Amino acid sequence: MRLESEFFQRDCLTVAKELVGKILVHKVGNGEYKLRITETEAYLGESDSACHAHKGRTPRTETMYKKGGTVYIYLCYGMHHLLNIVTGKTEEAEAVLIRACENPFNGPGKLTKALKITKELNNTDVISEESEIYVEDDGMRFGVVSGKRIGIDYASPEDRERLWRFILKK
Repeated sequence: MRLESEFFQRDCLTVAKELVGKILVHKVGNGEYKLRITETEAYLGESDSACHAHKGRTPRTETMYKKGGTVYIYLCYGMHHLLNIVTGKTEEAEAVLIRACENPFNGPGKLTKALKITKELNNTDVISEESEIYVEDDGMRFGVVSGKRIGIDYASPEDRERLWRFILKK
């Protein structure tokens, strides 16, 4: 079952945890990729120094201020497109980074490259029936463990310590 707007228009921490175990779908040409999400990270808007929106609205972060269910893709290190899904209400600037899907896609850059996800999908809506990228719930349930987010050395010590990374428990 395809996830609807109500799922994404909740607080970021809840959505990030509950996305673990769901199925990420990307339709490409006549085919599609379907992979189980195994790891996410939550970024909680302007109050979170690890979040792109921490310094406010910019052309780069404009998409983060959209309604929950909007795709936010940015270029990392000039070479990796990273996939995020905005959560919450319009103007909250919260998003969930999809860090990994079932092996061998164990990193956000590897994942988007393998699934042919590029910045062209930025600002699309995972809820729209016409969207080529969306999330499904196949009814499977998994345990989830939390840990520190990765690659946020620039954030405040307090934000670096937050357990806002969610991983499928094996």
